[in-house]
Amino acid sequence: MLDRFTKVTDYFSDMGVSSQTVKLLSTQFRWLSLNPSDILLAQGSQQDYGYFIMSGILRACHYGENGLERCKEFYFTDELCFLYSSWLQGMPARYQIEAITSTEVIRIPLNLLTLPSFLQAKITLLQQQLIFKEQKEALLLLHTPEKRYRHLLKYWPHWLAKLNNIQIANYIGISPVSLSRLKARIKN
Repeated sequence: MLDRFTKVTDYFSDMGVSSQTVKLLSTQFRWLSLNPSDILLAQGSQQDYGYFIMSGILRACHYGENGLERCKEFYFTDELCFLYSSWLQGMPARYQIEAITSTEVIRIPLNLLTLPSFLQAKITLLQQQLIFKEQKEALLLLHTPEKRYRHLLKYWPHWLAKLNNIQIANYIGISPVSLSRLKARIKN
């Protein structure tokens, strides 16, 4: 049987961590099977783990006192999910990480990223996050809702195939009704 952590080993190897190092430390990894709505990190909790997604979808959401839900991000298969700002600052999470589908993840202790052998992976992850954050800010701040939706169509069609209208509308900052109208206008 193939090692169930092969994808994680390859993921970190691609970032410059030796396969041997990852395999040696994989005794600290844990396979988790999740149901929709299962919570991996509660809002306000300390974050100790990242989650490599083997299958399914996770999201990071903030829940306001008035019941308002703000989705920060969605995470898909072969992505490592954790809250960078909370991790870097050692602060409680401002967002909750939860499954929105049946999901399988590998839980990885974030303290591994402080090891000298993981330094290149840490730098690579931070670079990726910074670029993604800048791109997302530009998308949300510099474009109309229609351009935001067209961006999803062009660059992240898998989002549109796997997320519902409420989730997509929330992410691009419009109401589900506005999204429906926008989609109808684009079709015509």
